[in-house]
Amino acid sequence: MGEFANLLQTAVLDKPVLDQTGLKEKYDFILKWTPDPGQLRGLGGPPPAAANDNLDAPPDLFTAVQQQLGLKLESTKAPADVLVIDRIERPSAN
Repeated sequence: MGEFANLLQTAVLDKPVLDQTGLKEKYDFILKWTPDPGQLRGLGGPPPAAANDNLDAPPDLFTAVQQQLGLKLESTKAPADVLVIDRIERPSAN
């Protein structure tokens, strides 16, 4: 689940994603969902087209995770590791 959370943070969502499931095993699953226009920017491609007209389209990410995996993505405040860079300089020309 840690790798899944990392993938969500890196490629799909624009917010930090913390794995608070406590699940340590590896799982093999297929998640079918329809990305929102603001999602998938981390993959470098164009934003996905809206699927509002397609009634057969899979649900949004949050609904799909809950329905298909039995997990819930929720916004919360939690401690997270961060890297702070307070100064940067070019190397000297020695």
